[in-house]
Amino acid sequence: MLSLRLHTTTAAQTEAAGAELAATMLEKDTLPSFVALYGDLGVGKTAFVRGFASVAAPTALVRSPTFALVNEYRGKSKPLFHFDMYRITDEDDLFSIGYDDYLARDGIALVEWSENIPYALPSHYLRVEIIKDDPTTPDSRIITIEERKSPC
Repeated sequence: MLSLRLHTTTAAQTEAAGAELAATMLEKDTLPSFVALYGDLGVGKTAFVRGFASVAAPTALVRSPTFALVNEYRGKSKPLFHFDMYRITDEDDLFSIGYDDYLARDGIALVEWSENIPYALPSHYLRVEIIKDDPTTPDSRIITIEERKSPC
């Protein structure tokens, strides 16, 4: 089971953490293809995804999908689906964007604001939590990455 705790002090280091996770996921086919991102507004979730995409979908121009709700990027071996669930308030909202259809495809899903969709997380996924840890250093972050698997 994958479990990591990283400390970053710059946006570039947060991106590098995302790149490291992508490289690990592409190397180990036993890891899930769903990454649930947690963290407050402005904590660096999109920077993490940008780093991830630099390895998994190097030609992607990653931007926050806040208003589009999902951006799809052409990946090296499979597509990358970048969701933003900030504005999702219920199951109808979620499924109206084709969430199930995306997950049914052979791709990698990175989902910001996963705390808004606890009922729709798969049974096996990677949980990435990013928190600011030092109010005197604006870019200081703790990034925790944990593989989660339901016992059923």
